[in-house]
Amino acid sequence: MTHNKHKWEPLLYSGLGVAAMFLVLVAVAAIADYAKLRLDLTEDRLYTLSEGTRRILAKIDTPVVIHFYRTRGSTEMPVQLKNYGDRVEDLLAEYQQVARGKIEVKKFDPQPDSDAEDSARLDGIEGQVLSPSGLIGMGDKVYLGLAVTCLDQKAALPFLDPQRERLLEYDLTRAIAQVINPQKPNIGVMSALPVFGQRMNPMMMQMGGAQDPWVFLTELQRDFNVRQVDLTAEKIDDDLQVLLVVHPAGISEKTQFALDQFVLRGGKLVAFLDPMSVVDSRNAMGMQNMLQRAAQGGSTLDKLVKAWGLEFDINKVLADKDYFTQVRRGQDGRPSPEPTWLSLTPVAINRDDVVTADIDSLLLPGAGVFTGSPASGLTQVVLLKSSKNSMLVDKMMAQFGGGADIKDFKPEDKEFTLALRLTGKFKTAFPDGKPGETPAKPEDKKEGEEATSDAAKPEFLKESTRDGVVVLVGDTDLLYDQFSVQIQNFFGQKLIAPFNGNLSFAQNLVEQLMGDSDLIRVRSRGVQRREFVVVKNIQAQAEQRYRDTIKRLEDDVSETQRKLNDLLANRDPKNQRVILPPDIQEEIANLRAKEVKTNRELKEVRKQLRRDIDALETRLKWLNIAAMPALVAVAGISLAVIKRKKTAAK
Repeated sequence: MTHNKHKWEPLLYSGLGVAAMFLVLVAVAAIADYAKLRLDLTEDRLYTLSEGTRRILAKIDTPVVIHFYRTRGSTEMPVQLKNYGDRVEDLLAEYQQVARGKIEVKKFDPQPDSDAEDSARLDGIEGQVLSPSGLIGMGDKVYLGLAVTCLDQKAALPFLDPQRERLLEYDLTRAIAQVINPQKPNIGVMSALPVFGQRMNPMMMQMGGAQDPWVFLTELQRDFNVRQVDLTAEKIDDDLQVLLVVHPAGISEKTQFALDQFVLRGGKLVAFLDPMSVVDSRNAMGMQNMLQRAAQGGSTLDKLVKAWGLEFDINKVLADKDYFTQVRRGQDGRPSPEPTWLSLTPVAINRDDVVTADIDSLLLPGAGVFTGSPASGLTQVVLLKSSKNSMLVDKMMAQFGGGADIKDFKPEDKEFTLALRLTGKFKTAFPDGKPGETPAKPEDKKEGEEATSDAAKPEFLKESTRDGVVVLVGDTDLLYDQFSVQIQNFFGQKLIAPFNGNLSFAQNLVEQLMGDSDLIRVRSRGVQRREFVVVKNIQAQAEQRYRDTIKRLEDDVSETQRKLNDLLANRDPKNQRVILPPDIQEEIANLRAKEVKTNRELKEVRKQLRRDIDALETRLKWLNIAAMPALVAVAGISLAVIKRKKTAAK
């Protein structure tokens, strides 16, 4: 009897232990669900309110009211939106807790013909017609949006798109910042590109008609008073705090003088320069204009950049084989590596600067670099840089040849600067004053007119009175919609989702220069992309072999063609029929045989590349799927063996 009792004791204790553990887990889950407790285990703490949000909430001195509209019917609302609605409610609860009573959330369920639906319309929240499966126009209206109000200020988010979930905190925080800070700062935008959009005109009929303003500009207009500044302006308005200069192609010295004086007065300048603007080339009508723009194009602030101790060569673009981008070219549209289109990873981005600290990816097509050292009194901070596996190439070759076919690629084994910030005391680039104005000669002055002439002489600053800020970026295409965001038409509304950090980078620069850097920490957390570095390295190594093979074949073909041309040049012009000598015929035959052999080698390289990548993907899949169960199994077996040994020892 005693033996049987001891026999069942371990099983009884094990059963009681499992039951107790089950009850504890159920209790913890129930308490956490009731109290809305959340544990953020993500690497970058994506689901924890950022420090920037907390600082903005701490600035609230007048109560903020949030009207949250959400359809709660079980049939009308798609499952995806239901789950996302729960996420929004949880986040709003955290906002209330951090704001310590300064935020009130009012929840509405807008049913058809209800007061809540009328309130939603007044707040700018429009219902979307969806089916439970998410199809447009196949069911009743559903609502998922909110409006933030403070006194007479209101900011609405008409539809909370699940695709922008990673930007949810930023959208909410920016809406709150807008209503508690109703005064919008003034910024200017000067550009040779149609960043403000273009109206329809007959010359644009074949180019798709009118163009909308670029998304980066419309995003800035939500937070600032954006004013267009003409590229020929000779004076920058004093009430502008920040000036964005985007691709200043053909800018005059007089306008550069205006920028010079703007910086010396304390204005903050962000200049996006470009040796090879893809957008500008595409806007050119006809191949002749495209070639002309490619040859003469490019933009710089040569006088200013030189005065600041730097150089920006508009005839060279950067090619970087560590940050190449897969670009579809040719009639077949097959993607091929393009080393002059830079897909920057965190290694190339300054992680210690507030503007770029949390940006993980950037796309810069055809970027230029800044060389030299800043002038005396200026301090330089590099924001973006290349890898050491890079070199400068001619922009014409990059635009019309380029890609994986860049010959004689020889890395310069140094990191090039793609974007930087200069701070300190700036000195004028025009010590003789405004270009084009010649001072009056002394003999032209009449007696008694000296004081009057001196007083009438236009004054200009030669040095800034306080520390100034200038940001220089070696690319303009990064601001273009195609290279920064994905735009979808959702039931008549534009849904914009960034697919890299380009948009965040531009907005971060402006917000930091405006003096309010709190929003930067919020937005930067929005877009995260994990690069398959090992996969890219394997692909790059195989493609290097591929390029070497192509170059060897092309050299052989060129040499044979040269010999053929020499032979044909010496033939009798009256006799057009020439029989080639046997040695040339043999050389041609050898060339053709070599072509067949090389094509075979190329196919084998592609097969081997595919095998390497497939094998790596398989290993990663098995590692992700089987690693944790295997560890648990090993731990369980180990504990069982140890326990059995202890039992046997007794």
